[in-house]
Amino acid sequence: MSVFTHLVAELGRLLEPVLAESATAAAIVLFTLLVRLALFPLSRAASRAATPGAGCLPMLLQLPVFYLMYRSFSSGGELLGHRLFAAPLGARWSGALEAGGVFGPQGLVFLGLFAAIAGVAAWSAVRGRRAAAAAPVVVPVPPSRAKGAGGAVAPSAEQLAVMRKLGGVLPLLSFGTLITAAVVPLAAGLYLLTTTAWSVAERAWLQGRAATGAAGEGAAGGAVAGGGVRSSL
Repeated sequence: MSVFTHLVAELGRLLEPVLAESATAAAIVLFTLLVRLALFPLSRAASRAATPGAGCLPMLLQLPVFYLMYRSFSSGGELLGHRLFAAPLGARWSGALEAGGVFGPQGLVFLGLFAAIAGVAAWSAVRGRRAAAAAPVVVPVPPSRAKGAGGAVAPSAEQLAVMRKLGGVLPLLSFGTLITAAVVPLAAGLYLLTTTAWSVAERAWLQGRAATGAAGEGAAGGAVAGGGVRSSL
């Protein structure tokens, strides 16, 4: 935990001339982005598996980081004295309500955090439902005819239906982040906001690249087929 605290503290000192008291909060956001950047190759490889649960491993690998963030701002330490505007980074929503109510100085900071998380979750839900609705419906064929290269068997109709349903439901889980952010320290809430926003943007980018690649392959295949027809004539 001391290594984590040291890294965040050093990043905060670098940002302090620009962001003053909120430098440590910005350091948490920057540290989270660096963690997600390090995990990006794994996330990209998982997206190529084309299954709803393929992204579970990158998410699981973040749990130790979230735990360290939680512990660092739940117990005594050098980071507890830092703030995000009027709210201490170790404060919780319940404490903010006691300090000044929903619209008190600390309450407004938490309201801003909740609004940002809700916005990211809504964006994720909309994209997830659109992707699920636009997913092609594949008509299954008998296993003896469904084998492709390497002997792989195409998914059944039931498997495809489950994948489509999960693709529409999983983005809704982002709204659960709101509940978590309401009970953990503000610093952990910042981590949740940053990593959730990264996940949604990363998924959108990877899906866009996959769609572009598929369209390019389809166009190339059509050109080759057209050339073969012309040559046969």
